[in-house]
Order: sequence, then C-alpha cells, then structure tokens
Amino acid sequence: MNLRRILNNRYYSAGILGFCAVIALGSYLLASDWVFRIGFPLDDAWIHQTYARNLGANGSWAFIPGQPSAGSTAPGWTLLLAIGYLVNLNSFVWTFFLGWVVLWLLSLAAAYGFRMLLPHHAEYGIFAGLSVIFEWHLTWAAGSGMETLLSGLIALAVLLWMIRLSNRIAHGINHLGWQWLGLGGLIGLSVWVRPDGITLLGVVGLTLIMTDVSLVSKLRSGLILGAGFLLAAFPYLLFNLALAGEIFPNTFYAKQAEYAILRNFPLWERFFNLIRQPLTGVGIVILPGFLWFGIESGRKRKWAQVLSILWILGYLFLYVIRLPVTYQHGRYIMPVIPAFCLFGLVGMVLLVDLLDEQNFGRIIKNAWIMIAAVILLAFWILGLRAYAKDVAVIESEMVDTAHWVKKNTDEESLVAAHDIGALGYYADRNLLDLAGLVSPEVIPFIRDEAALRKHLNKERANYLVTFPGWYPDLVQSAGLIFQTNGEFSPMMGGENMGVYVWE
Repeated sequence: MNLRRILNNRYYSAGILGFCAVIALGSYLLASDWVFRIGFPLDDAWIHQTYARNLGANGSWAFIPGQPSAGSTAPGWTLLLAIGYLVNLNSFVWTFFLGWVVLWLLSLAAAYGFRMLLPHHAEYGIFAGLSVIFEWHLTWAAGSGMETLLSGLIALAVLLWMIRLSNRIAHGINHLGWQWLGLGGLIGLSVWVRPDGITLLGVVGLTLIMTDVSLVSKLRSGLILGAGFLLAAFPYLLFNLALAGEIFPNTFYAKQAEYAILRNFPLWERFFNLIRQPLTGVGIVILPGFLWFGIESGRKRKWAQVLSILWILGYLFLYVIRLPVTYQHGRYIMPVIPAFCLFGLVGMVLLVDLLDEQNFGRIIKNAWIMIAAVILLAFWILGLRAYAKDVAVIESEMVDTAHWVKKNTDEESLVAAHDIGALGYYADRNLLDLAGLVSPEVIPFIRDEAALRKHLNKERANYLVTFPGWYPDLVQSAGLIFQTNGEFSPMMGGENMGVYVWE
C-alpha cells in the first residue's frame, strides 16, 4: 500500500495518530519521572482528584468529607475522574489515560476539520492531527490532570459542527432540527467542563442569524438550539445553586477577585501578555495562515468560518478584560489553541497554493513548511522540559508539604492554606482555603492580609501553609516549623513552601 493510500485511509491515519499521542504524552510522563517523579504540573489537579475520590468513595460532592462545596470549576471532568475511583484504578493511570484519549480525539477532530475545509488536500489531514498532538501546550495539557484539553476538544467540535451545518444549509438542506438540538446540547455540556464554554452559544447563534434561510426557519432552529443547550446546561446551574447559592462555582468568582489587581494594567499590555502565550511555538509561524483563513472566509462570505475566527479572538479578549493571567503557560486560554492551529494550517495551505503559482513560490513554500515542522518539534522538546520541571515543583513543594502535615499535625487541626489541592488529597485535615475555592467567605477580602489575619483568628486556625512571599504580613505573625528543601522551585525563581504555627 503506497503512502498516499495510507494517508487517505482514515482507519490507518487514526491508528497512527493514536500511536503518536501515546509517544507524545508518554515522553512527557517519562521526563517528569526522570527529573523527579510522576505527578501533575499544577496543584489544582489535586483538587479534582480530591473531589473525584470523595465522590467515588462515598457519593458526596465535597472537598472536605461531610462539607459539600462548589470548589470544582469543571464538575464534568471531575465526574470522569471519579470513574477511576469507582473501579479502583490507580489515579495516575486513569487520569493520564483520559488525557491520552482526549489528545487522540482532538487530533482526529483536527484531521477531520482539515479534510472538510480542504477536500482537495484531504490526504494531508493526518498532518493537522499530528500538529495538534505535538503542539507543546496541548501535550502539556494532556498530562496536566486538568479539564483544559477536554474544553478545547469540545470547542473545536462545536465550531466544526457549526461550519458543517452552515455548509449544508448553503446547499439547500434545511431539515436539520436534530442537528441544532445536538449542537445546543454539546454547548451545554461544555459548560460542565468550563463555564466560559457558554460563549460558544453566542457564536453559533450569530451564525444561525446570518444563514440564508427564512425568518421562520431561523426562529425554529434557534428554539431547537436553545432547547438543546438548556437540557444540558440547566442542571449545571441547579447543581451550583444547591451547593453554593450561585449559578457558577466558587472558583469562577474567586479567581477574578484574586487577580483583580491585574486589571489595573493598560489594556494593550494585558492583551500582548496574553496573546503571546499561544504564539509561543509553532503558533507564530502559522499566524499568517490564520489571518489569511479569516480574510478568505470573509471574502467568500463563509460566515460560520469568520465567526469561528472571531470567537477565538473574543475568547482571548474576554480573559484580557476579566482574568489576564499568564501563569502555567497561559492554561486558561489553551482551549482556543486547537482551533487556532487548525485554521492556521488551513490558511497556510491556501497561501502555499498561491505561492505555487508565483516565481520562487516553491522555494518559499518548502522553507515555510520546514520551519514550521522544526519549530513544532523544537518547542515540543522544550515543553517536555518545562512539564518535567513543573511537575517537580508541585511534587517537591505542595505534595511533600502535604505529607509532612499528615505526619506531624493533629487530626483535628485547622490548616489555612492558599494551595489546597495536595493538602486535601494527602493530609486529611480541616482546611481554611485562602484562595476561596472551598471557603467562599474569604472572597470579598481575598487580597487583604489584615482581614485574612482577623479571619484566621476568628476561625481559630492552627497552622498556615504557604510560600512566604505570598503572604509576607501573615508569616510575620506566625512561627515557621517546617520548610521544604526542594531544589526546583528556587531554581525557577520561586521559594520553598513553609508550614507555620498560627497562634
């Protein structure tokens, strides 16, 4: 069987993509084990694990057993993790298996989208899938233990479904009621993974408004779309109301309150700092293709594609306005990267086709493709190193501290901490969450150390667990009794975490 036939065979290409996803994610995990040990690159992953374990063990939605709370931004992801605890699978094995599955499905979606958008280049769809697998942000996300990659998969699926529906309507196919219902339901499910998935409803609604059908047809399809969304999303709103008295989880409000100070920076500075995150790597090379895809879509009046581009930009701008944080490689905006990569690659092929018609075009085309491939793999290797060090920091600081608290404090102790994930999973202590995820009462004064001191005194906290630089005034009022000796956090410009007696 020749290469072209293999690339055109979707079963062969799916198998190749699945194998490559194993290689990509497996390499990151092996690197983390070699540098320090297997783990997660951020403490928030342990929050999901703690909720999932408690749900699997006793059927309660609680971070601290017996205290139901809305501290999980992504209950849909937590439910998937809980399956592993129900069937007694190793938590790492099940979590990384889910990460591999989502990464593989994402590559299949990218390959499908490439073939749909460029049917005359269908045999190259597999390369779109490979670019997603080896885009370093996405491999990092697959091994993060977080919902980030699943959110990106659902977003890409919604956009591609919307484009496909728009194309079918353009060809005179109007009996698509179940399609709109399913699309609305998928958007509703996205809210269970991340609340900002609701933005997809707006872009799909605008696409429906701009379709060339009668007003009656638009109204009917819009009602069906809305019904599908409500069927999936309304239980999520009730879920949060029952747990926290708000339609969104505590984390939705806590993060915005904690980083409100960043909104004082100039708008252009926030935008630049945020948008450079997805451009770090192959993104900067395919940016011209992304822009050209938008221009071509507008010129041909393909509004679903234009609005998909605008959704990506609008999503980024939403975080510029409300939560302009860039830590952990910009993980909050990673859900746009799969769609950005796909549209950028499609636009890149369209530009390459134009270059083929020009003098010296073939030389420029080959150089561009080679540069993109080299940068993709180079940053994937750099991402591997970053992932291993990120895991090492969390394991040597948060996880080791949690083990120390477990061994050296009384079971009845009340521990105040900012990062509660590993503490909740390993230490089994009563916790006062200074980040407000499971202690929402601190959200109004989350950055006020004087108010936090009064609150710790009022609640009779016994210990404070934090990095010294995070709460410099609080640690002056406490006695240091333990500090990690981890090498990785200072190596990366950070500090060692400490445990303080709070009197």
